[in-house]
Amino acid sequence: MARMAGRRLLAAVPVLFAVTFGVFAIAAASPFDPVKAYAGTGGLTASEQTLDQLRANLGVDRPLVVRWWDWLTAAVRGDFGDSLVMRQPVGEVIGERLGWSVLLAATAFLLAIALGTTLGVLAARRTGGLLDRAVTSLAYGLEAAPPFWLGLLAVWLFALKLGVLPAGGLTDTGATVVTAGQVASHLVLPACVLALSQLPWFVLYVRQGVGDALEEDPVRGARARGLSERTVLLGHALRSGLLPVLTLIGSRVPELITGALLVETVFSWPGIAAATVEAATSVDFALLAALTALATAAVLLGNLVADLLYGLADPRVGFDG
Repeated sequence: MARMAGRRLLAAVPVLFAVTFGVFAIAAASPFDPVKAYAGTGGLTASEQTLDQLRANLGVDRPLVVRWWDWLTAAVRGDFGDSLVMRQPVGEVIGERLGWSVLLAATAFLLAIALGTTLGVLAARRTGGLLDRAVTSLAYGLEAAPPFWLGLLAVWLFALKLGVLPAGGLTDTGATVVTAGQVASHLVLPACVLALSQLPWFVLYVRQGVGDALEEDPVRGARARGLSERTVLLGHALRSGLLPVLTLIGSRVPELITGALLVETVFSWPGIAAATVEAATSVDFALLAALTALATAAVLLGNLVADLLYGLADPRVGFDG
C-alpha cells in the first residue's frame, strides 16, 4: 500500500508542474490586462508609460517561463506570491476561504453518499418495481439539472416562498459574530443543493451494484440457508455492491469542485468561488495558479483514496501489481 501511494505521489509532481505552467500560458494568452485590473478605474485614464512602469513593478512584463519558474520555486518553499486583485498574499486569500469550501463540499459529499446508498439499495430490492422506477427517474432528472438551477430553485422555494431557511451568506444580516447555529442554518441549502447534484451517480451505481450482487451465487446461497432478507441485503449484497462506488468517489471530485464553485456563487458562500472568478477575470497569475494546483491536488488525492479504499475492501486487488 505504501509503495503504491508513494508512486502515485511521485507521479503527481510532474502533473502539478504541467498544470501550473498551463495556467500561466493560458493567462498570458488572455486578452485581459492584469495591470489594468490592478489599477482599477485609474487604469482607464493612466498613460501607457505609467502602465508600463506598473507592469515592470509587478513583474508581469517578464517572459512567461521566467514568471512561472519564479512562482514555482517560491511555491515549493511555501510562498505562493501576492494576489494582485485581492491585494494580499495568496496564502492568506486561500486560508481565509478554503475552510468554508471544505465544510460545504465535505457535508454535501457525505450527504450524497448516505442518501444515494439508501435510495440505491431500496431501488435494487425490487428491480423494475414502482419504487425502483421512481428512484431511477429522480436520479436521471437530477443528473440533467445544473447545480446553479437547483440552487436558484431552492432559494425561491425555501427562502422566498416558505421563508424557512436563509437565502445565502454565512450569518444573518447584521450579525457581528459567527456562531455555529447560524453557520449550520446557512449551510443547509447550499449543502443539500450540492448533494443533490452529486446524488444521481451514487444512486445508480449502488442500484446496479446491489442488483447484480443479489443475483450472485453466494447471495442466493445465503437466502437458501434461511437468512433474513435484511441480512442478505445489508450483510452480503450491499458489501459486494458497494465496491464500484469506492472508485466513483475519486472520479466525482472534479465535478464536486465545479459544483461547489457554482453553488457558492448562488448562495454567496464565503468560499474560494469568488476568489477563483476574480483570479480568472483579472488574470491574477499567482492566485489562479495556486487555486488550480489546489484543485488538481484534490483530484489526485481523491483518486488515490478511492484506489486505497477499493484495495482494502477487496483483498483480490493487489496494491503492488
